[in-house]
Amino acid sequence: METGGAGHGPQPWRERLVRARAGVALLAGAAGLTVLGAVFVVVPGAVVDHDLAGTHVAAHERLKAVTDVRTTLLQVIGGLVVLIGAYATWRQLRVSQEGLRLTQEGYITDRFSRAVDQLGSDTLDVRIGGFHALWRIAEHSPRDREAVISIQAAYLRSHLPWPPGGPEAPAADTPINDIAPLETRVPDAQVALTGLGSLCQYREQSWVNLSRTDLRRADGDGLVLPEVNLDGACMEAAGLYHADLTQASLTSVNLRHGDLQTAILRRARCVSADLRGARLVETDLRDADLSEADLREANLRKADAKGAAFRGADLRLADLRGTDLSTADLDRARLTGALVSDRTRWPAGFDHTATGVVAAEDPGPEPPPLLQPPGITTQHPPLRSLP
Repeated sequence: METGGAGHGPQPWRERLVRARAGVALLAGAAGLTVLGAVFVVVPGAVVDHDLAGTHVAAHERLKAVTDVRTTLLQVIGGLVVLIGAYATWRQLRVSQEGLRLTQEGYITDRFSRAVDQLGSDTLDVRIGGFHALWRIAEHSPRDREAVISIQAAYLRSHLPWPPGGPEAPAADTPINDIAPLETRVPDAQVALTGLGSLCQYREQSWVNLSRTDLRRADGDGLVLPEVNLDGACMEAAGLYHADLTQASLTSVNLRHGDLQTAILRRARCVSADLRGARLVETDLRDADLSEADLREANLRKADAKGAAFRGADLRLADLRGTDLSTADLDRARLTGALVSDRTRWPAGFDHTATGVVAAEDPGPEPPPLLQPPGITTQHPPLRSLP
């Protein structure tokens, strides 16, 4: 028995399926035409006869009434066709948008994977390119922003631990003037920190963990790092000019010689922080907790410290000229040798003359920051308060 020749034997199942679908379509089309014919031929006359209820009218009047009914039916059917077409177009647009969204997500996922792979490269330029790629992804994809922030923070914690452990990292006891800025010493880490300070202002998670990291001479000028955890970090001589550290945790942080001029540390927790020689000129310290902090030789000229807690803090030799301490807590604070002026504001009832402060002339307006050397490249004189 033959089963394979042309015109013999059963047809392939796909061909039979196509023919069956075509037959169904033809039957559906014929049924549709039949229904339309009934609607336009039979229904108008039946509607007119029903409305006349046996009343005799001239033939031309009945024909006009039937024509009017047909016209109305045509308009209704035309409106339905338009609505169905609009719905079909809307559905097609939704399907196209969903397909585009899935395509974009796949593209972003692929870019994300490649960027993360770049961070493990042995080539510095490739790692820096990976950080910039992640930065761009986070800017265009809010869904991936938290992951990018976590990756940047983890990179800093793992590559810049404190105390330093790698053979290339400067020893913990290396004089600060012998340490190069972070952007020169570890350029990819500086890029990660800069990206972190740019993206954190849009984050949703509460904390970013940078605790116990080696950020000596890091450039953080203008970065937005609210609620960041820098507990136990070493940020000696770091530049944080006009940085936003609102509600940051800086417990036991080393910020000796740090440049925090006009920075925002409102409600920051700086308990036991080492701020010797730090520049806190015009810094916002409102409601900050500086209990037991070491602020010897720190420059707090014109700082706003209303509501700040300096319980047990060491402010000896600090510059407090023009500082607003009007509602600060100075319980057990040491102030011997601190410079004050007639513009320094003290808490009500606080007798500053008995604390050993030194009255001096107010320095006047502060020079513009553009006329001052960058904090991360300044050569710092030895602190008189060491050890």
